[in-house]
Amino acid sequence: MQGGGGVVSFEIDGDAAAAYRFINALRIATIGPSLGGVESMVSPLAVMGYANLPPEERLALGIRDELVRFCCGIEETDDLLADIAQAFEKSGE
Repeated sequence: MQGGGGVVSFEIDGDAAAAYRFINALRIATIGPSLGGVESMVSPLAVMGYANLPPEERLALGIRDELVRFCCGIEETDDLLADIAQAFEKSGE
């Protein structure tokens, strides 16, 4: 990416358990809520960003349990893409 941020959010085709399988299968990105570092981080947004809201309020905001936020770090692009691909494959997503 050039000239912009490196944060993307996407929903896993499944439920919260499917999202955690994907997150746990990643090798490079670590789980965490920070957006301020240089390393890639991933978070289950409903839990790490909106845990204080009841489920019905999160849903009203479009924040489902299978929503994942991926903050791209300074690792090599090809390495990140390969890691994401293997996590999708390993997690069955």
